[in-house]
Amino acid sequence: MSDLAATQDLDSRLEQHRKELTGYCYRMLGSSFEAEDAVQDTMVRAWRSFEKFEGRSSLRSWLYRIATNVCLDMLNAGNRRARPMDLSGPTPVAQAQLNARPEITWLEPVPDGRVLPSVADPAETAVERETIRLAFVAALQHLPPKQRAVLILREVLAWKASEVAELLGTTVASVNSALQRARATLNEQGPATSDAADPLDEEQQHLLERYVAAFEGYDMKALTALLHEDATMSMPPYDLWLRGHDDIVGWMLGVGDVCRGSRLVPTVANGVPAFAHYHPSADGEGYEPWALIVLELSDGRIGGMDFFLDTKRWFPLFDLPARLDKTGAPVEAEEAESA
Repeated sequence: MSDLAATQDLDSRLEQHRKELTGYCYRMLGSSFEAEDAVQDTMVRAWRSFEKFEGRSSLRSWLYRIATNVCLDMLNAGNRRARPMDLSGPTPVAQAQLNARPEITWLEPVPDGRVLPSVADPAETAVERETIRLAFVAALQHLPPKQRAVLILREVLAWKASEVAELLGTTVASVNSALQRARATLNEQGPATSDAADPLDEEQQHLLERYVAAFEGYDMKALTALLHEDATMSMPPYDLWLRGHDDIVGWMLGVGDVCRGSRLVPTVANGVPAFAHYHPSADGEGYEPWALIVLELSDGRIGGMDFFLDTKRWFPLFDLPARLDKTGAPVEAEEAESA
């Protein structure tokens, strides 16, 4: 095999693992952008040291070892990603203030297509989707880095304890102890479960249709009927979050009234339904990006609405239109810039 062919072959073999490695690094780091950086660093390290790879383990296991070390190095900086509800209690709408925190504070959404590999086993697919949910990844951030790695490798990726011990350079007993402590912490955090949504069933589709109609029509009575009584709403990069019908509706009819007349475009994020939220543009010529809304569905209602407002980061990542025209049709970036 020529040097060029060998290079192309190695590139191809490494790329086959990119998506699942990105999912692993996302769970570890809580940031879609940091996860992609970690995987790219993993690929570079693998390329540079491939001659030292002696095949004593599979290429996949070797790449996970490198990715784990990359993530642990990044986490040694001490930063833990969080959701607003991890930092404070809910704020009554009458006292609500918008206080922004730095971007590195927040747990980030991620497109399904970047982290969910195609898996034939429905049960395995369900685990993959459930464990990239915002609530689950937020709970993972409460674990020390090595416990986090152990739990993800054992519980999400179904590695054997002996395989994890070899990867981390420790003992099976140490791995089992770390897993036990990680499970206990996760149980304390109690991330709420959500309804399976792959694919959406008829009831869920109807729920989302009603949500779009209520939001676009700014019908708060109809919206309230779709929410759990203790539903939550957050708006990173602001640390404010609200709980319950009255406070959510109070916000929507107060400061949030700027959202009146908006349009929603469906997408998916973190294994659950999401919407690109477009706000009427100031010139009246269409709609501009306002937020990425990630929903949590449970028991036939909406339990959570997370509005990620930094659309310059999220809309390109999710391949969303840069603008909508007056009819709500997408306008691509080149057209939007020239308009």
